[in-house]
Formats: sequence, C-alpha cells, structure tokens
Amino acid sequence: MSTESIPKTTKAWTVEGQSGFDSLTYNESRDIPKLGDNEILVKIQGVSLNYRDLIITKGKYPFGVAPSIIPCSDGAGTVVAVGEKTTRFKKGDKVVTLFNQGHLGGSLNQQTIQTGLGGVVHGTLRQYGAFDENGLVKMPEGLSFEEAATLTCAGLTAWNGLYGLEGKALKSGQWVLTQGTGGVSIFAVQFAKAAGARVIATTGSDEKAAMLKKLGADHVINRKNTPNWGEEAKKITGGEGVDFVLEVAGPASMSQSIAAVRLDGAILIIGFLGGPNKSGDEPGFLQCLNNLCTVRGILVGSRVQMEDMNRAVEANIEKLRPVVDDKVFTIEKAKEAYEYQWSQQHVGNVCIKIE
Repeated sequence: MSTESIPKTTKAWTVEGQSGFDSLTYNESRDIPKLGDNEILVKIQGVSLNYRDLIITKGKYPFGVAPSIIPCSDGAGTVVAVGEKTTRFKKGDKVVTLFNQGHLGGSLNQQTIQTGLGGVVHGTLRQYGAFDENGLVKMPEGLSFEEAATLTCAGLTAWNGLYGLEGKALKSGQWVLTQGTGGVSIFAVQFAKAAGARVIATTGSDEKAAMLKKLGADHVINRKNTPNWGEEAKKITGGEGVDFVLEVAGPASMSQSIAAVRLDGAILIIGFLGGPNKSGDEPGFLQCLNNLCTVRGILVGSRVQMEDMNRAVEANIEKLRPVVDDKVFTIEKAKEAYEYQWSQQHVGNVCIKIE
C-alpha cells in the first residue's frame, strides 16, 4: 500500500457535550490515524442527515454515544487507500457506509447494536474517514454522492420495514401507510410503488401533498384537516385496513396507526418525531392484541439487506432515485444543515456536499 498520496489530516465535526447544535465543533485539520490492515480510507463526498443526528447533540438518543464522536451515519464517497489485508474494495471504488458497522446479516444483537456510525463509532461528517471493509457497500451506479448517502439510514430503514419481517414481505397489491415527507417515509412510498403496492400517505401540508402524489402515492390525507386519519385510511381500503404502517411520529400518532392497520398487519416503529402523546391516552398491548397486529421496532438494517436494496435501486434508478432536498449544504455549514432539518422545512433528505 503506497502512503505517498494518503492525506494526513481531514476536516471534521465532533459533538462536544449535549447542549444542542452548539455542541457541534468544527476542526479544520484533524489528524487521520494510520490505516489499519482491515480498513478502507474513503474520501467522503456526500453526507445525509437523520433525526438521530439531531437528537444526539441534545443528549436524547436512547442508544450509545461515545464522547467527542464524529457524527452522522450516512456517507458516500471514493476509496483512496486500502489496508493490506482487505479484499472487498480497491482504490477508486465508490462506496456507501453501513449504519451499524457490525450488522452484516440476521438480527441485531448486543454486540452489533454497539457499532452504529456517528454514535459509538466515528461517523461521516468529515472529509476523509477510515472504515472496516465489512462496513461498506458498493454504491449504486447512476446516483450522485448525496443521493447515495441517503441509502445508509433512511433508505435501508424503509426497505427493512417493508421486506425485513420474515413471512410478511411486501407484496404487489398490498396497502402501505406512510407519515410525512421525511427520508424514510419518501423511500417507503418509492419502494412500495415500485413493488406494485398501493400507498396512503399523510402530511400536514397541501404543498407536500402534491409532491407525494407526484411520487406515486395513491391517496394523500392532510392530517391537520383529518385528525382521525387512521380511520380515514381504513375507509380508503374498503374497511380492511392497511398491511403496513411505517410509524415515524411515535407515541403521538400510534393510536391512529392502530386504527389504520388491518388484522394481522404490521406497524413498524421507526421513530418518535412527534414527541410524547400529550393527551395521555397512548395505546397499549391490548389494542395491539385486539388488532392481532405485529408491532416491530426497527433500527435500520443489515449489510445483506442493504446490498439487496442497492441492487433494486440500481435496476430501477429513475423510480427509486432518492429525494434530496433542494437546499444542499457544505461541510463548513453543517450546523446550519442541522438547524434546517430541525425546522422541518425540508422535503426528503437534507444533505451535505463535501468537496
């Protein structure tokens, strides 16, 4: 391995404390450690933000976070150097990061859940980063680096939600209910329509409703005009209910998700964007039992699932092209990107382009 062209320093952000976005600290020239035998050095050219990245700075992330962590899980870029014992990639290859670096296949366990990029393991909000070769996947052809970066978390979470439950993978003609216009929800619309499923999407904006229709949603419910959107979704299906609910709002909307799901359907718990249920009537296990539904928590997905997803994206590039918000930030303006995503003005994925 030649060391002549390997950079010695990198621009990088770290999270110092839990005081919100002011915890983000920028370093213009951080030393790059010597590359390990099983590591790949990547020039990171695109980063995508997730709600998780925002709440890590506020001390509200429920999983492990190391001190002075380099944040963000999502990154895409070009291999610039490879360790002596690596076999999966070569210099010049385009790659995307795996969210949980140790989750290669099967279910998460107590060991692999402790390998999350940007949480326990240094993440992607930097110009150059070394990653274990097993924690990278081939980038689909035909995507920009920003588009590809969105696959790490939002894309794979939606894919796992629709295809990860054994014996209940999405089938053509089934009903999928999505919430809002964040990254996971938009990917779910795209994946569902590509599979021939029918989509009911909720939103609080008429402008965003038009965008969801353009993406292929069969029905869009404005939750502000229709607070009992779960019941409305069930009516749309002829009273049967939906097969899948991708629940990103959490306790605040769970009762409506249960109202929407069909008998023996699945509610995929992905996030808690809506915060706590202020009315205090959060549903419990009896409501789930009465609906005979499966309620499944999801923490992204495995490398096997990501490779399956990437093949599907590459084969259906225009149908499944990731939606990136029009406002793209530079690495120096990363804090502004966090603030923009927190404002919920975005549509799709908020991305950072790194030169």
